[in-house]
Amino acid sequence: MDDTLLEIEGLKIEATSYPPGEKPQRITIVNDVSLSLEKGKVLGLIGESGAGKSTIGLSAMGFGRGGVRLTGGSIRLNGRELRKASGATLRSVRGSEVTYVAQSAAAAFNPARKLMDQVIEATVEHGRMSRADAMTRAIDLFRRLDLPDPETFGNRYPHQVSGGQLQRAMTAMALCPKPDLVVFDEPTTALDVTTQLGVLQAIKRAIRDFEVAAMYITHDLAVVAQIADDIMVLRGGEMVEYGTCEQIITDPQEEYTRDLVTAKSGEKKEQHPDGEPLLSIRNVSARYRNLEFDVVKNISLDVAPGTTLAVVGESGSGKSTLARVATGLLPPHEGEVVFDGRPLSANLKGRTKQDLQELQMIYQMADVAMNPRQTVGTIIGRPLEFYFGYKGAEQRKRVIALLDKIELGEEFIDRYPAELSGGQKQRVCIARALAAEPKLIICDEVTSALDPLVAKGILKLLRDLQKKEGVSYIFITHDIAAVREVADTIAVMYQYEVVRYGGKQEVLSPPYDEYTELLLRSVPEMRLGWLEDTLEALKVHLPSEQPAPEAA
Repeated sequence: MDDTLLEIEGLKIEATSYPPGEKPQRITIVNDVSLSLEKGKVLGLIGESGAGKSTIGLSAMGFGRGGVRLTGGSIRLNGRELRKASGATLRSVRGSEVTYVAQSAAAAFNPARKLMDQVIEATVEHGRMSRADAMTRAIDLFRRLDLPDPETFGNRYPHQVSGGQLQRAMTAMALCPKPDLVVFDEPTTALDVTTQLGVLQAIKRAIRDFEVAAMYITHDLAVVAQIADDIMVLRGGEMVEYGTCEQIITDPQEEYTRDLVTAKSGEKKEQHPDGEPLLSIRNVSARYRNLEFDVVKNISLDVAPGTTLAVVGESGSGKSTLARVATGLLPPHEGEVVFDGRPLSANLKGRTKQDLQELQMIYQMADVAMNPRQTVGTIIGRPLEFYFGYKGAEQRKRVIALLDKIELGEEFIDRYPAELSGGQKQRVCIARALAAEPKLIICDEVTSALDPLVAKGILKLLRDLQKKEGVSYIFITHDIAAVREVADTIAVMYQYEVVRYGGKQEVLSPPYDEYTELLLRSVPEMRLGWLEDTLEALKVHLPSEQPAPEAA
């Protein structure tokens, strides 16, 4: 009996670019890719940013995002050809037989609707279940995915739950209609390691319990090794290597795969210069409007000139909220922020142009940090014009130089955000911050969506800039390897407070407090069975995630 669920042969996917002043150009995004997936099995798609992973995953739904066209090959799901299928056929398949878990759940949910209404919508619309039955199944999925208060969880709005909880809610949405295939598109990329551990456990259990097949897209080979049966390595839209998970991890045949398997970061020598700090956060407490509790509590931290403070902690612990306080986006009700010897206005509106230039921020979600109607050149060029008055040819020259620094190149200058992969969008955001020539950059998960090799290049770029120009960083991350590579000091946050703070060697050396030990044990390792071994070794329930409070 043939158990093949999905079979793709000779897939070719193209798009059209529109360079200003030139004829439209046809570009090939995916070229001659073939794969097969059996019922109940998991195929991992791995590769660098822009390799075609998400494009291939979406093709399993007969879908091309952003004007992408499926121009060659065959896509058969349950024996049905999807590439040339009618619109009615595709609509009947999507959201029922095959479902999708997006990379950014925060951007995928409608903020104005309750979670339950969104989780069951496709199931009800496709007639897979009645509304009452769909709600019953959703509550069961919430329980299986370890979401809090499963009976009432669906009554919340997206902004009332943490990132990890929202990602699991999207997994519940994908599983609700009892699909044959789920496409997971980087479902743990933006999560801290402790939250990722729980989400990976929940996803793996759900795949096993419901015997659903899955395509798991990621740039993190250590993560996919815990989920996949087989792995396909992609680069530049073409297959590099395809084999069992064990073979890819333990005996890679191609040089690029070996580079991914052995990619390791170095460790920066810890720096502690004398003198006054560049930035001091002094006894700061803050809360969002209409909340009766603080979301950062009595925090005091310093960043010395030319050094990096890494801020780590679980989803919802207050890391990004602390960054909002430092940038004036959330005024504290206690304490102050002092920058380069001068107290900063608590409110963004009270800050000077010099303040804005010298303290820049790179946001976590690149998807919502750029104007979709502006080209890359315009996005990077705006701070060049605003702070330095550069226009025309001089501005374009400097934009190209910044694109070269972030390893994109001149060919990206006229593209729009919709034409970029998630990792490429993040690199554009990095270039935009660098354009202001700041003294301090707050980096909020800037490498979370990048594959290990590209992330390593970005971290090297940040270190080089620090060495050459003396720029300082607050580096918010869940990647302990990145912390080791860039940090001089580390602050560990848990439930809105700093629970461990000091030099890198001190913080990362025993004895540990209970949470820091959990944090370090949760870093994925490149070996089969790591997930099960770690969960068994911890022998404790993972810390409950705090909701992500927002202004009402």
